[in-house]
Amino acid sequence: MKVEAKIFGACTVFFGLVAPAYWFVTSAGEHGGDWTGTSALTMTALLTLMVTFYLGFHAQKMEPRPEDRLDAEIADGAGELGFFPPYSWWPLWAALTLGTIVYGLAIAAWWLAIIGVALGAVATCGLVYEFYRGEHAH
Repeated sequence: MKVEAKIFGACTVFFGLVAPAYWFVTSAGEHGGDWTGTSALTMTALLTLMVTFYLGFHAQKMEPRPEDRLDAEIADGAGELGFFPPYSWWPLWAALTLGTIVYGLAIAAWWLAIIGVALGAVATCGLVYEFYRGEHAH
């Protein structure tokens, strides 16, 4: 994780330098600085700083992964990497219900948004409990 912390640290430095430069360049106009872009760049710098501290903190507490060691062999990274779920239709239904909710709110059709929320609850339950029943049950 040390490599990832260094990458995010470099991004933090970059965004920390770009934010005041962006404000300076945009403030040369007659309307003053572009506060929207400046605040977005500043928040991006702060968010990458937060990720840098998180990764750096955990990198100190854990033993180095094979990716972090210079003397590691390819075989050191062999083995199970984790559980990756098979195909699923539930994310499609969750996205469609979210689209229904947003569309209902956009056209002020509250009845459509309420139907979307009800169907979204079903889609969320199906997504969460997918591995408790059916073909992929554990």
